Parts: sequence; structure tokens; C-alpha cells
Amino acid sequence: MIRYVIRRLLYFIPTILGVAFFTFLLFRLVGGNPAYQLAGKNATPETIQEIEKELGFDKPLFLNFKKASQHWYYIFDSQFTFHFKQALTFHFGRSYKTKQKISTIFKDGIGPSLSLAIPSFFIGIFLSISIALFAAFYRGSWFDRIIVLFSVIGLSIPFLATIIAGQYFFGYKLGLFPISGYNFGLGSIPYLALPSLIWIFSSLGGNVRFFRTVILDEIKQDYVTTAKAKGLDNKRILFKHVLKNALIPILTNLIVAIPFLFTGSLLLENFFGIPGLGNVGIMALGNSDWPVINALTYIGAILFVIANLLSDVTYALVDPRIKLS
Repeated sequence: MIRYVIRRLLYFIPTILGVAFFTFLLFRLVGGNPAYQLAGKNATPETIQEIEKELGFDKPLFLNFKKASQHWYYIFDSQFTFHFKQALTFHFGRSYKTKQKISTIFKDGIGPSLSLAIPSFFIGIFLSISIALFAAFYRGSWFDRIIVLFSVIGLSIPFLATIIAGQYFFGYKLGLFPISGYNFGLGSIPYLALPSLIWIFSSLGGNVRFFRTVILDEIKQDYVTTAKAKGLDNKRILFKHVLKNALIPILTNLIVAIPFLFTGSLLLENFFGIPGLGNVGIMALGNSDWPVINALTYIGAILFVIANLLSDVTYALVDPRIKLS
């Protein structure tokens, strides 16, 4: 396994290069020159040139050709090398809009995002697996049919409609929760309660349907028939054997989603005024704040690659039949 992990870590090098290259294409070539936006409508060409020089947009895109005497040579001082240096060092400069360091923005926003995302995610997963297990155990019964019905209804309700309805009824009409705001520390609990409940409610439909299907697929396997023939009771088969073998697709679903928890929920944070990275991302999109969007995209991609490695390693720990080589 150690050799496998080392080899996969070496694969990170071309992956990081590829992510850096494509983010450069997206935010430097396709996105255009932000100097025009920052300078304003009535800016003079001199002002635009000053902004371009400050941001490094006066440099060539990929290679800088200079002439010394009769010979041409390359100087690797271009927009791409500057972008690549930022990606390797995780120093993404400053926000175009607020002029804050992006590292400071991330430091301030990661706490509120995780305080919302982590409890909501894991409570939702625990409830989803528990409900799916009971639905599979009582498959074909009225309980199972009700669970499937409500899961489909939950899948059919748009996330945005759930947020607006939750704010209106539980925040405005009933006054049970604050509609918007955030406090750090334990004071954040009242402000996070309603968005967390909305997160959990919205995730139950899809997760329960998926986990129930996975568990039922395992119930149809031959080893379950053999276990029943040996006299094992249904609860022991379901909770000890079926659940263990169903963990592989469940872990795939969970681990791949974990890297995106660092941005919290874009809509929830924006609607409830939570100063997390999700809200930062929404504001950056509205303001065309490319350095912030670039940093969120790049770090998200890196975390996704790491999560894929963790999922492979977790497979081997959960199922001894899987050999990493």
C-alpha cells in the first residue's frame, strides 16, 4: 500500500500542472483583461497601463523573448510563470474588489464555512444511512414505501425553494430562528441551526435513495442467501454483513463530497449572511474578482484529487479483498 500511495502522490505533479494550466486559460485568456473593469468606464489609457503593470498583465502570456547583442534568449517572466508560482506557493495575491490578501480572506472564511458544513454533513449522512437501513430491512412494507415517497419528494424540491420557505416560515412567521447573521464561537449556534436543518433536509432525499439502493443490491447477493440458510437472523445479516459490504459505494459518495465542505454551501451562506467561503465565492462571481475565484477553483481541485486517493486507501481498509498495487 505504501508504494501505491507514493506512486499516486507522484501523480499529483502532472495533475497540479494541469490544474494550474487550465485555471490560467480560464481566468487569464477566456476571462479577458480585468484592468478595464478595475479602471472604470472613463479611464484613460495611461491608467489602464498602470493597472496592467501593477497586476502583471503587461507581461507576455507564456514566454518572454528578449534580445542580447545578436542572440535571442528566453526569460521566463510571463503571466503564466507568475500564475504557476502562485499556484505552487498558494500565494494568490490580493482581491481585486477588497484589496485584502486572499490568504486572509480564506483564513477568515474557513471557520464559518466548516461550522455550518461539518455538522450538517455528518448528521445528514448518519440519518440517511440509518433511514436507508430500516427501509431496506422493512423492504416492501408501508414504512419502506413512505420512505421512498418522501425521498422522491425531497429530490423534487429545488434547494432554493427550501431555503426561501425555511426562512419565511421558521424565521419570519414563527420567529424560531434568526433569518440572517452570524456570531463567532458558541454564539453562532442560533444562526447556524436553521441553515443546518435545511442542509440536512435537502440532502436526505438523494442520500436515502442512493444508500437504500446500494443496500438492497447487497441483500440480493449469494452470501446473504447462504447466511440465511445457516440460520442467521435478518438484523445480524443486515447490520453486520450487508452494511459492511455496502460501505464501498457509500464511501465513494461521501469522501468525494468532503473536499467541497471547505466552501460550505454557496446559497445557504449567501441567503443567511454567513461570512464563509461560499459567500465569498458568490460575491467574487458577482464582482468578477478573478483571484478569489481562481484560488477557490485551484484549492478545490487539489482537495478533490487528495480525496480520490483517500477513497482508494479506504477501500482497502474496509474490504481486505481489495489489493492496492
